[in-house]
Amino acid sequence: MKTKTLAAIIVSSLLLISFKSNSQILISLLLGDKLNTGKIEFGLDGGVNWLNQTNTPETKRLFDWNLGFYFDIKMKNPHLFVHTGVIVKSKMGASGISPYDLNDDFLDSIFVGGTVDRKINYFNVPVMLRYRFGNFIHLEGGIQLGLRYTGFDVFQNDVFKKNDLQFLNEIKNDFTRLDAGGLAGIGYKLRKGQGMIISLRYYYGFVDVNKLLAGNQQNTSLYLTASIPIGKGKAERKAKEEAAEQGKQ
Repeated sequence: MKTKTLAAIIVSSLLLISFKSNSQILISLLLGDKLNTGKIEFGLDGGVNWLNQTNTPETKRLFDWNLGFYFDIKMKNPHLFVHTGVIVKSKMGASGISPYDLNDDFLDSIFVGGTVDRKINYFNVPVMLRYRFGNFIHLEGGIQLGLRYTGFDVFQNDVFKKNDLQFLNEIKNDFTRLDAGGLAGIGYKLRKGQGMIISLRYYYGFVDVNKLLAGNQQNTSLYLTASIPIGKGKAERKAKEEAAEQGKQ
């Protein structure tokens, strides 16, 4: 219980410091140069991910997208960075789940032969140590904390065209509010170490997230992301101008 409470405090604190919705993402674009310093690189993180959950042998990966922001914090060792931030738009779940009983004869009958996509929305906070070889390739590893806020099973069936019949069954209370797991990946920084970073990451959850399932069920996800620095060039030019002015004095 103490561990879960501490994790909740950490996640909640980071979210309060950062952004709650798309409007804050827009604000970050406007203030990017203010968030970049000589030791911190700030930017937007976004891409696609393939989701699944363990202990669901008949399912397949669900394709979705993610969006958030990041901070790369330089350490004393020039090759080491702490990478963190918040993935504001991020899902966990699976695709191809067999329809289950909804306790409604009409709904149960019309979704016979259909499928269910599970979409659970999280605020995810990665905290990783990044080791960069030169200025380009890096390896990274650490943890990711997740705070669940909504969740739906999307029942689908074909009538006139593919998946044109749908029903959303809310399931958020069937899953734990907190998730946590390990995250590891590899990345490449473009433009000789000055541009965006392309990363491939894999997440494996440590928490049994499904309250109703008899066996353990963990979230898993494969991420393909682009980390785009925001305001870095402007911040660097400003720092050079200030240094030049101080040199004249």
